[in-house]
Amino acid sequence: MCGIFGYINYLVEKDRKYILDTLVNGLSRLEYRGYDSAGLAVDGDKKKEVFAFKEVGKVAKLKALIEQEKPDLTKVFDNHAGIAHTRWATHGPPSRVNCHPHRSDSSWQFAVVHNGIITNYKELKVLLQSKGFKFETETDTEAIAKLAKYIYDEHPSIDFTTLTKAVIKELQGAFGLLMKSVHFPGEVVAARKGSPLVVGVRTQKKMKVDFVDVEFGENEGALPAEQASQNVALRNKNSLLAPPDKSNLLHRSQSRAFLSDDGVPQPTEFFLSSDPSAIVEHTKKVLYLEDDDIAHIHEGQLNIHRVSKMDGTSNVRAIQTIEIELQEIMKGRFDHFMQKEIFEQPESIVNAMRGRLNAKEGTVTLGGLKQYMGTIRRCRRLIFIACGTSFHSCMAVRGAFEELTDIPISVELASDFLDRQAPVFRDDTCVFVSQSGETADSLMALRYCLERGALTVGIVNVVGSSISLMTHCGVHINAGPEIGVASTKAYTSQFVCMIMFALSLSEDRASKQKRRDDIMQGLSKISEQFKEILKMDEDIKEMCQKFVQRLKFTPDAGTDREPRFKHQKSMLLLGRGAQHATALEGALKIKEISYLHCEAVMSGELKHGVLALVDESLPIVMILTRDDIFAKSLNAYQQVIARKGRPIVICNQDDKEFPGEKTDKIEVPYTVDVLQGLLNVIPLQLMAYWLAVGEGLNVDFPRNLAKSVTVE
Repeated sequence: MCGIFGYINYLVEKDRKYILDTLVNGLSRLEYRGYDSAGLAVDGDKKKEVFAFKEVGKVAKLKALIEQEKPDLTKVFDNHAGIAHTRWATHGPPSRVNCHPHRSDSSWQFAVVHNGIITNYKELKVLLQSKGFKFETETDTEAIAKLAKYIYDEHPSIDFTTLTKAVIKELQGAFGLLMKSVHFPGEVVAARKGSPLVVGVRTQKKMKVDFVDVEFGENEGALPAEQASQNVALRNKNSLLAPPDKSNLLHRSQSRAFLSDDGVPQPTEFFLSSDPSAIVEHTKKVLYLEDDDIAHIHEGQLNIHRVSKMDGTSNVRAIQTIEIELQEIMKGRFDHFMQKEIFEQPESIVNAMRGRLNAKEGTVTLGGLKQYMGTIRRCRRLIFIACGTSFHSCMAVRGAFEELTDIPISVELASDFLDRQAPVFRDDTCVFVSQSGETADSLMALRYCLERGALTVGIVNVVGSSISLMTHCGVHINAGPEIGVASTKAYTSQFVCMIMFALSLSEDRASKQKRRDDIMQGLSKISEQFKEILKMDEDIKEMCQKFVQRLKFTPDAGTDREPRFKHQKSMLLLGRGAQHATALEGALKIKEISYLHCEAVMSGELKHGVLALVDESLPIVMILTRDDIFAKSLNAYQQVIARKGRPIVICNQDDKEFPGEKTDKIEVPYTVDVLQGLLNVIPLQLMAYWLAVGEGLNVDFPRNLAKSVTVE
């Protein structure tokens, strides 16, 4: 949801063409996050001049606009700062004027790109309007740029870092932002609070150290500001800011990592992004900003500032080497990222288990939880908190946790959990599951649980994400980059990691040993069984085409019409027990990318109202693999057949219960019951994919959706 990219070169000569291409390409790497417009800002031909390009639609349209405007591409810069953004509309519709970057005034003295939401922007807007500022957009971001200009106008001698701190102090909400200014040429400040930002570094020589020192202010109040409210704005005619106290300003120290042997800054390039996947083609050396960090890039150096030192805050930020390869974020031989990620699952679940599961010796080792395992075993209950697909993965493993651990289990939607202000106690363990680790509702729920003293566990895919940093302990699912908005491999990797979590928690229970061994043996075979199911890809594709053609046309429809989803608006998925979670996930996938309303129903609830929908034309998928409640699930199947329904049945191989004249079958291998959902979800992912492809829809970037939901 929205994407930020920035590029700064120092003592490295680059022409404007290279700078623009780097920014545009960076945005293209962030397209998967969901957006409706794109823009960028670079230095102009004259001193204190800014060229800004903004366009509604895809990044390709922005690139075409730049070509149409014909800026001088040959101009060379040895020190330059450019910022760029893909916008997902929250305040104001998609338009050129609402597109980022946003400016402080017509001369672009300050330019800002911003992810997240500023919750008090209306109060700031009223305040600034009372000071004579005129707003030209409907966005919350514009208030940031204009506030920066107002503070600068009041204190022309202020430095960029102190100015940024004064701005940040007035902002409420979650944000990640970059700001550049004509008053500080070649410099960029980046600030993070609840929205991810990563800095990539490329130097010609090896850096002296692999970390950056954090510089702390001496007190809490750098440049106190008046309350940003309409009443105060109308009542108080004094300056917004008290004169800066020079004794308390953060000094601009040299950053050891970027100095050459003689103490002089070396030629350096910096790449800033909301996602490391946009940086990996340029450098693998990255630094993840933490909440409340302010990064100042100037004169080939990177300084990290904070207003004050808080308990547990590290004095350094490590420069890490990311392991993402460029080919991992490319489609390769596949038509879509989603298709690629479905077919990567045999490998991604092996990566989730590698070094952790030893089926031969019957052991599970989760290093990120080891120190806290005893505390978790003694907790009064386990609360799983998640959204969307991650919520479904929690639902899928709930039964396994209850069976193996004998600990009361609660599975909560993060938004509902917060709305209810659900009671949380010190002896609870709260598990937060998120692919991105940046989901806004989950992050707010995490802060809520931390305030109440609960032990928190993070299960995330993205290293360095907010949830991974804020929780006491956790597990990385190691699924690799997931570009498609509709999550596939992250679901199965989360499933596997949480099953290993349950196995690890129950290792001290002798009565569960046989069951644990069966599950571990099942896990060791899952990858090969995935490969077996994926061989049915063409069969599922053909089944979807026939299924659509049979169900979408009235008996008198002409045979020359192309099969389309125009006459059927609903679809039913039925599952029972753990397979209800599988049905929920399958229904979500179908809704997300094929735009067909699809409802997942617990099979036992069919006769309590839903059966009224069933007739010969309603598309129905039933999950009927063998388990302890198979006989009960079969009742729902008989009820559907009796009403002339012809469901697609997902069943085990060679199951004679479902004759071909009554059903269409997708046969999957048999595994231990708590893992069967892993196998059953693959055909549903493929069905969703082929239904969307058949409609000619944008599989990877469905309308109105974003990969990482960073707003409530």
